[in-house]
Amino acid sequence: MSRLRTLTPEFQELKARLEQGGGPEKVRRQHAQGKLTARERVAGLLDRDSLWFEVGLLMAYDRYDGQAPAAGVVTGVGRIAGRPVVVVANDATVKAGAWWPETIKKILRTQEIAMRERIPIVYLVDSAGVNLPYQEGVFPGQYGAARIFYYNSIMRRYLRVPQIAAVMGPCIAGGAYLPALSDVIFMVEGTSFMGLGGPNLVKGATGQTVDAESLGGAGTHTVRSAVAHYRAKNDAECLEQLRAYIGGLPWTPPAPVPARKPAREASDLYDLLPSDHRMSYDVRAVLACLLDAGALTEFQPDIAPELICGHAAIAGRPVALIANSRGVIKGRHGAAPKIGGIIYTESAEKAAYFIENADRERVPLLFLQDVSGFMVGTEAEHSGIIRAGARFVEAMATATVPKIVLTLNHASGAGYYAMAGQGFDPDFIVSWPTGRMGVMEGESAVQAVYGEEAAAAGVADAVEAMRADYEHQLDARFAAARGFVDAIVTPEETRDVLALLLETAGGWVGPHTGPFVLPGCV
Repeated sequence: MSRLRTLTPEFQELKARLEQGGGPEKVRRQHAQGKLTARERVAGLLDRDSLWFEVGLLMAYDRYDGQAPAAGVVTGVGRIAGRPVVVVANDATVKAGAWWPETIKKILRTQEIAMRERIPIVYLVDSAGVNLPYQEGVFPGQYGAARIFYYNSIMRRYLRVPQIAAVMGPCIAGGAYLPALSDVIFMVEGTSFMGLGGPNLVKGATGQTVDAESLGGAGTHTVRSAVAHYRAKNDAECLEQLRAYIGGLPWTPPAPVPARKPAREASDLYDLLPSDHRMSYDVRAVLACLLDAGALTEFQPDIAPELICGHAAIAGRPVALIANSRGVIKGRHGAAPKIGGIIYTESAEKAAYFIENADRERVPLLFLQDVSGFMVGTEAEHSGIIRAGARFVEAMATATVPKIVLTLNHASGAGYYAMAGQGFDPDFIVSWPTGRMGVMEGESAVQAVYGEEAAAAGVADAVEAMRADYEHQLDARFAAARGFVDAIVTPEETRDVLALLLETAGGWVGPHTGPFVLPGCV
């Protein structure tokens, strides 16, 4: 049985569990307060039956004894009135929506998506504030909670990215600056509160006795303080108001694009990937399941075939594709064969040229990662692989078109970097359940550390422990729990997800460099 067929149901089971948030009892408590849950709010806000690309579902799932599903915040990209938007919704069924350290990472990541793609961002606020036992990972530092407000300000002042906030529960202390730094604020009568301090803190600090509604309720902030701008009777009405507001924002829908079905069914992917991640497979058959009509116009097909470059379309949207080809590649003109999944001098040069062309032509880049790294050894070094690899990395890093990454299998070493690893700010990075991210495979690490002594009886326990540790850390779920990928996707949804991400990234014709680019800087 293939690894993909084994690992996909395991991921789907974990996904279903995490989507329950704090569990049925906490959901009932939320409903008893007259409030919808975060996921119900997201579903009511987005276009019915439209695709929801959730970012960071697995964040922190393996920490805090399982008490922080999705890090207490639901984040992702969906459509409202047909246009892509980013949504951030505090999950009050998880520790009353309090902020864990990973909550900050998720909010920052989705803000960066909104900034890079110049699409509206909606905050559905229902949070008790900082999770105080973990404040050292929330409050201080360059990428602490203050960074959220920095991004708020950059979006308002310079990037003109619409920010819409709906306070649908508590919004306390510094967290109140998130809606305050948004363009408009909606509040819900009877359930929402916004204030720098709650009634208890006010009593302790000033001696005043005041109830929550009078201090910072919807009536107070829409009638007296003028901090908020719109008021709704309940969550459902608030969501309708949000949809109407966003639907009224100026937007030019993309022209319809002709799309063709893939040449093969997505279900074929389960049998295309091998049972052992070290075995070879036909990546062109994989492409036939993802690309329109399975068609690829290949760039220099007879040069460095271990790295496939070419032009294609997904749901009618053009892409410049770069994919590693696994297996043994026959050498040309009597040269030695090459090992697929490894980048050689020739393939690095080819990829750099192809990327620079795509950037000039303004075609988005799609990287399909199954890379074990760059070639090593005397012949590789003498051929100038360091310089060629640097050209590959520089071309990818400085390309200003959208970059989207799908990890199929391996994502190892400097090859992972060159194939648009996370450190180079791709617009989106997703993985199949089979993705494996690390400096190297466990067996390679054992050889690097122990060498010929790896087989010695005296180090057997240490070697096995090292192998097990690497196997755990190479798992796609480990990467997703730490935000190294935006999401794990199944084979069946991959094409639709890629189409949505291409549409989302394609709406902004300016440079897609870094989390954001200020006007006049490029």
